[in-house]
Amino acid sequence: MKKFRFFQQSLGWKLLLSYLLVIAIGALVLAGMAQLQLPVALARHLARMAPHLVTDPGLEVDLYHNFADAVNEIILVGSVAALIVAVFISIYTTRRIVLPIRRMMEASRRIAAGRFDERVPIASRDELGELAYSFNQMAAALEETEQRRLDLIGDVAHELRTPLGNIKVVMEGLMDGVLPADAETYSSVQREIMRLQRVVQDLQELSRAEAGQIALDRRPIAPATLVAGAVDRLGWQYEEKGVDLRVDAPSTLPDVMADAARVIQVLLNLLGNALQYTPPGGSVSINARHVDGEVIFAVTDTGVGLSAEDIPHLFERFYRVDKSRSRAGGGSGIGLTISLHLVEAHGGRIWVESEGIGDGSSFLFTLPINRH
Repeated sequence: MKKFRFFQQSLGWKLLLSYLLVIAIGALVLAGMAQLQLPVALARHLARMAPHLVTDPGLEVDLYHNFADAVNEIILVGSVAALIVAVFISIYTTRRIVLPIRRMMEASRRIAAGRFDERVPIASRDELGELAYSFNQMAAALEETEQRRLDLIGDVAHELRTPLGNIKVVMEGLMDGVLPADAETYSSVQREIMRLQRVVQDLQELSRAEAGQIALDRRPIAPATLVAGAVDRLGWQYEEKGVDLRVDAPSTLPDVMADAARVIQVLLNLLGNALQYTPPGGSVSINARHVDGEVIFAVTDTGVGLSAEDIPHLFERFYRVDKSRSRAGGGSGIGLTISLHLVEAHGGRIWVESEGIGDGSSFLFTLPINRH
């Protein structure tokens, strides 16, 4: 029973059967056509030979039967030879076609078992080679996704471990009487709890953004209004740190189709990052301009700048340029990732430019203008 099932399911056997079936049908068609055309063809050729042939009905019938037997014998021998060739061709094609597919099947099973580093060799430049190339691309994407999942678990654990550890230390100090039960002590606990809440809220926001489940209330709105909404909320922090905030968003710009709250969230994140990485005495500018049916928003600072190695990773979860910087002073590390998804949900693009370390940086994103 197992052998029968293998015979039914094996691609190599199916290829062999397809070759044999084609040859058998071809032989039957050839034999049938030969039987139909043989009398007509023989009569025509005998008519051409009539002047040189002694008329003998018996000889003509005998000639017909012998000629028919010769044709049938040729067809039979040719069919047997074709069947033998088909067996060898099926063996060759099985090795050329089935073997790469079998390798991909075995590699896919190992990937399903968790071995995401599996790859298959690309042995040709035909469709099978393209299939192997696509398979390797898929495997690489799965490996990268798995690595990001593991990194995310580690990053989330770190984000939660630090404030929980601080709360534990404070509570143990209160229980042992080492720390006074005053407003300052309780305030430190409250700060850590608020930090935990921010991490959880950001993770929830990121989860919804990556799943495309953020509902947008898109309406026509002036870019200057969006910029003003963000500047009003962070302007005092710039004054407190001594960083000059410059605004250039003309009121003549065309309206954009956007969810005002979400776009202001993106601007607040970019302005907050610029403030964090710009030293006192520096400057940050935010401007908007109309280019080719889009409004480009740009936040440019004179801060620490970015290296070419960091730029491709800035919008990844929990990625930090300064690995030694305390997370307590640097947010949850997923603000730029959320901003990326929010901008793309609006049909825009977001990117970063920097000349290098010490030369500042510019974060830019686009929004489509209102065409109605």
